[in-house]
Amino acid sequence: MQIMGILNVTPDSFSDGGAYIEIDQALVQAKKMLAQGATIIDVGGETTRPGAQPVTSEVEIQRVIPVVQALSKLNCEISIDTYKADVARAAVQAGATYINDVSGALYDTQMAAVAAELGVHIILMHNHFAEGETPHAKKKSAPYQDLYQDVKERLMKSVEVCLQAGVKPEKIILDPGIGFAKTAEDTVTLLTHLSQLCAELDYPILLGTSRKRFLTTYISEETQNQRDVATAVTSICALQAGCQYVRVHDVATTQTALHTWKALTTPR
Repeated sequence: MQIMGILNVTPDSFSDGGAYIEIDQALVQAKKMLAQGATIIDVGGETTRPGAQPVTSEVEIQRVIPVVQALSKLNCEISIDTYKADVARAAVQAGATYINDVSGALYDTQMAAVAAELGVHIILMHNHFAEGETPHAKKKSAPYQDLYQDVKERLMKSVEVCLQAGVKPEKIILDPGIGFAKTAEDTVTLLTHLSQLCAELDYPILLGTSRKRFLTTYISEETQNQRDVATAVTSICALQAGCQYVRVHDVATTQTALHTWKALTTPR
């Protein structure tokens, strides 16, 4: 399993906003995550937390490109977390090799074409936003008639958009979109069907639960550390279900959990 380390270069992300705005701070954090076992660094220049205000492409590019350029000198895999095609293009040209699109390439009609043209991996996340809306996380969403089926069908719609644009199948990764247009109950339901989703979708799956609000149901005290422990547990669930990637803020805790689980389950 690959661990994607989250590097938010934003002033307002829900758990680490403002912490890594300066390039030196971002580089220190990226090096730390790589040393702890991350294989990909996911750089984001716009928070998609519930209620957040979108920023322009120009602002997003100003935030992420210097960081991506600096990271490219570390010879690591870099992902750009954006739903805007012009930001994705600029980031890939600066050294990114993954596009992580929370809209599943359904917001910006040029996103799939950019991924195809540049030949990079694209992570397509399930989301449920109406025409004219930005794909930011909603606090509430209309009840699903069949959550699992909706996730599966909308992800395959994203896949079809990318394939038609010329993206190679081996470049596609899917994300069920934990916390996006889903209640806590929806999320738990989806996680219990994760192995089924992995088995039925013929693409690698990335799970991103890190520090999400639904985890507070299971922790004894509302702290970031407690959320990281709960996140690590979901990473074990992801591994058992067949996911190939997890996206986390705290790489060390997840890596420890994964190593412990593997050690305890390896035949001797």
